[in-house]
Amino acid sequence: MKSFTVSILIVLCSTFGLLHAQEDVQLTSKDSIVASSWMFGIGYNVVDDSGDAFGNLFDVSSQWNALSYPSRLSIGKYFKSGIGFEAIGSHNKYKVGKFIDGATNLEESNYLAIDTRLSYDLNKLIGETAWFDPYVGVGLGYTDANNEPRGTFNAVVGFRTWFSDHWGLDLNSSGKWAMGNDLVTNHLQHAAGVVYRFGIEKELSKKGLEKLEIIEALEKEKQRVQDSIDASNRAKEAAALAERLAREKEQAQLAAAEKARIDAENKRKQQIKDEIDALGHVYFELNSSYLDKKSKKLLDEMASILREYPSLELKVASHTDSRGNSKYNKWLSEKRVNRTVSYLVQKGISESRLISEAYGESELLNECDDNTYCTEEEHQINRRSDFIIAKY
Repeated sequence: MKSFTVSILIVLCSTFGLLHAQEDVQLTSKDSIVASSWMFGIGYNVVDDSGDAFGNLFDVSSQWNALSYPSRLSIGKYFKSGIGFEAIGSHNKYKVGKFIDGATNLEESNYLAIDTRLSYDLNKLIGETAWFDPYVGVGLGYTDANNEPRGTFNAVVGFRTWFSDHWGLDLNSSGKWAMGNDLVTNHLQHAAGVVYRFGIEKELSKKGLEKLEIIEALEKEKQRVQDSIDASNRAKEAAALAERLAREKEQAQLAAAEKARIDAENKRKQQIKDEIDALGHVYFELNSSYLDKKSKKLLDEMASILREYPSLELKVASHTDSRGNSKYNKWLSEKRVNRTVSYLVQKGISESRLISEAYGESELLNECDDNTYCTEEEHQINRRSDFIIAKY
């Protein structure tokens, strides 16, 4: 018996150690990344159409053309593979005195461009860097600049930096090569702006996958320890069974009488449970805590059961669907459970026999969470008050 007790203590210590280790290794929001999304951007563009290629990239005063207001819009779809497809529209003006197509510009003119491009997220090669998101791309476009329209072959290099899953900054530079128009030079276009991601789909990062492997290994070890505990318990139960059988041999009549009493009590409890389960749940309309006629009829029948069984005590648990924020839903479920309990009290049921619990959106009966589209009928299932027997 002493060695058995020592074994149990060793197993319990191992279990405690595993549970403590698992608490230290938890998946968090930092372990997930945005895998695919739509992205909308607005910002500024700068055009360098001097014609000297990369000779004076940063000659702002004589070569850069820019507007004082946002002059660039973009929208794109970005896939898990790292590939992105974007459409971009930009507007600018060639200012008098700027160096354009190899000569000093003498007349202000409009710059208009519509571009499409295919880009690749370099983080797919170098690994996720949390805030730094470099990319390269190629594309085609149409540009009307210096009163000379032309098609263009485009190449882009840039990076985005993210402040949250949705908001970030985008900085990039594009080289644009004219198609079949010898009157114009190739030019550069720089851009900076704010980007907003929507339609986001997330997945675990490399670090998150490593954590998941550790958690699964801990779960496996935890199960092994639990199996050892179960084996020890079975051995203990076998010894207790042998002792009980020897005792029951001398107390057969008493055991039979006790069994009959227990069976009768269990039958009574099951009958009560079946009656309550048959009534089902009280359901609520969206954002409402009011009881309709159907719900009041159900509560009338519930009150009759409570009067029939005076020692019966119930836990009344109310819930909401996932729409709305969790704080609001917690408050709404409190209103629902209070109305449910108050109605039963009005029907003559002592409040001391009713335990109130408000769960908000934390115990959904289906997969209709904030990330899953569901029909109104599917959301309805979660807007309910449950009835659980607390004491027979």
